[in-house]
Amino acid sequence: MSFANLKRQSGNLDKLTKAVEALSQSSEGSEKSDNYWKPEVDKAGNGMATIRFLPASEKDGEDGLPWVKIFSHGFQGPGGWLIDNCLTTKNQQCPICEHNSALWNSGIEANKDVVRKQKRKLNYVANVYIVADPKHPENEGKVKLFRFGKKIFDKITEAMNPQFEDEQPINPFDMWKGANFKLKIRKVEGYQNYDKSEFDSPSALLDDDDELEKIWKSEFALSELSAGSEFKSYDELKKRLDKVLGLNGEEIAPKTTVETIKEQVRTAPKKAVDALVEPSLDEDDDLSYFSKLAEED
Repeated sequence: MSFANLKRQSGNLDKLTKAVEALSQSSEGSEKSDNYWKPEVDKAGNGMATIRFLPASEKDGEDGLPWVKIFSHGFQGPGGWLIDNCLTTKNQQCPICEHNSALWNSGIEANKDVVRKQKRKLNYVANVYIVADPKHPENEGKVKLFRFGKKIFDKITEAMNPQFEDEQPINPFDMWKGANFKLKIRKVEGYQNYDKSEFDSPSALLDDDDELEKIWKSEFALSELSAGSEFKSYDELKKRLDKVLGLNGEEIAPKTTVETIKEQVRTAPKKAVDALVEPSLDEDDDLSYFSKLAEED
């Protein structure tokens, strides 16, 4: 797609609306940290920033969407951490989900608590333009990848499909007729909460099309995030799962000392911490998914 065609299609919501509908009907790695942006919060867990969701990158082709949906697993067992993308992202069987399904349907209530801790987590990734970042103003004016959960994605879909007749639908990813997103973070019951976040009034990101084209051309290819290289094979995941949970028969030395506990916290992968920042808000969907897996067997 050329930049001229991108502008010509400005305001058209048909493609995105169909993509959202497809997501709602579906049952359905590696990362360069410098490419990702994450808002910083204060000691009380509060923070704010303003971003603009960007259209699909030219690198992803005519049919590319401005977001990618990824399921992942992130939990710690007696054999260490398991931090991996879930194969259900690609509509393939996942040994971790199968293991969780067996636990969920075992009839043992304690097993359900285990599943809740190690179930798959839903995240979306999109290109964003940093309009304002009070904690790190050096990020302003840059294009970054932004990982977010269902709560923020719901706000995007609500902007596209408003509930009330006096509200006009907008394409949040449109450079000319979209709107800035005011990200407002609070700490509620120990978790980051995004309920106060909202879209501003529709406006052009910039008045200079030449600058907008530069921004568009600097976007990252989202298709690379869901490429095969970002996912382990079924057998590789199964081997990792068995090791982490001690299911391979190997004896795992007990870790009970204060020093060991401190070391576990200190060495926890950053991706594991990031994955837990926004709790999964689609728990009912995921837990029902495990029940359906058992019905299919």
